[in-house]
Amino acid sequence: MNHNLFALFQTRFPCDLDRHFLETPEGRTFSYRALEHQSACLQRVLKEQGVAPGDRVVVQVEKSPLALVLYLACLRCGAVYVPLNIAYTPSEVAYFLADASPRVLVIRSEAMDDLASVVAEAGVAHILTLDADDTGSLAILAGAVAPDHSVAVRDRRDLAAILYTSGTTGRSKGALLTHDNLASNALALHRVWGFGPEDILIHALPVFHVHGLFVATHCVLLNGSGMFFLSRFDAQAIIDLFPRATVLMGVPTFYARLLQHPHLTAAQCAHMRLFIAGSAPLLPETFKAFEQRTGHRILERYGMTETGMITSNPLHGERVPGTVGFPLPGVEVRVCDRDGRRVIDTVGVLEVRGPNVFDGYWRMPDKTASELRPDGFFITGDLATIDTDGRVAIIGRAKDLIISGGYNIYPKEVESEIDRIAGVDESAVIGLQHADLGEAVTAVVALQPGADLDEAGLLGRLQGKLARFKQPKKVIFVDTLPRNTMGKVQKNELRTRFARSYFEASLGIP
Repeated sequence: MNHNLFALFQTRFPCDLDRHFLETPEGRTFSYRALEHQSACLQRVLKEQGVAPGDRVVVQVEKSPLALVLYLACLRCGAVYVPLNIAYTPSEVAYFLADASPRVLVIRSEAMDDLASVVAEAGVAHILTLDADDTGSLAILAGAVAPDHSVAVRDRRDLAAILYTSGTTGRSKGALLTHDNLASNALALHRVWGFGPEDILIHALPVFHVHGLFVATHCVLLNGSGMFFLSRFDAQAIIDLFPRATVLMGVPTFYARLLQHPHLTAAQCAHMRLFIAGSAPLLPETFKAFEQRTGHRILERYGMTETGMITSNPLHGERVPGTVGFPLPGVEVRVCDRDGRRVIDTVGVLEVRGPNVFDGYWRMPDKTASELRPDGFFITGDLATIDTDGRVAIIGRAKDLIISGGYNIYPKEVESEIDRIAGVDESAVIGLQHADLGEAVTAVVALQPGADLDEAGLLGRLQGKLARFKQPKKVIFVDTLPRNTMGKVQKNELRTRFARSYFEASLGIP
């Protein structure tokens, strides 16, 4: 049996191959027939560049229909797809090329000059271009070859993709994702989210990340249905699509921005079936406000690069704000202490086991051994609780835990109280080095426009809400919190930005 993920998708293609696979806001349409043909042509191009099963293809391009089909072509020929964020600098790309050793690199035409020396130093055999309008040398070559409609035979554990983690605590790690990792997760999500023949997805996510590349796209392909394919988030464009679509997948920032739009109404959302959020924590306040405005309760789920999706709030049943629901079918979770002992009714580090769990880190056997236990459980690094019903709540990252004066402080608890204060838009609580306490609880706060709130006023409103040791020792006001492309607040950046000045202040250094 062929376990190639593309072969699975082919079994789900609609009987009418002229059905739309995607449509862009500009009115461009791409049918399943075109998907089949173009992926076959791109496969031929890759093979002519010497790409064989197991070879890496590194891709750093803008989101476009052909960019997505390139991913499918890599699956089809058995290559290992390695997507990179377009925000990565040449020096960062140099690291990825040296680490992944790709046969082919696909980049934007405008990046050719900037990356010329990097590519030469890495010894990449072939470099092709693909631009946002689906032009470039890759498109030209694809238009000049005969399609190759074969599908490489792959085993369950053969690699399908390498996705690099953010690398906030060291050099980026390449997570090895197999055909079975991706297939099992896609099938579980398609089932638990109740996809049916009439579903149409709004896709406004990047396609270099698990959420947009795998979760969203795979559900559509398994459903044999279509999607509206937006190059970026556009609140007005998305709201205009609600009467023609049924599902939106987004990061919490999407929903916060939609709530700021006057055209977001229950009537406009009447045709929508499901709103899904992930990739960063969804504030309970956003959950409640969205329900009040639209009548829809956002379904929050939880996952990570190394595992795909792990849990989901139920399609039918209570969706509890501040929780990420239950393990997906076939997935096991447990909470353990730092020594790996299972703990009950308390905060610990979440561990997960299942067919979705990655195969390790590329060329990092020691790192793989330290994060994958002998019994197959992966140590996520996320602090969590599991209630008696099995519902999971994520408390924060273990590395974000603050230990101040010997007390453990979970930033999310403090952030929740701060975010309830009138005038606060959002907050991030971090620990900064302190001469006396070890770490000092520090709140970095972005205010709503026109808010009149200073440090004393904010701290005063926390009195009686939190134990004294949990209350911030310092409040720093900023215009906005730094986020990555998936909407996660970059606390590591905040710690770096404010660490030295705060430490010196704690020592009384002027």
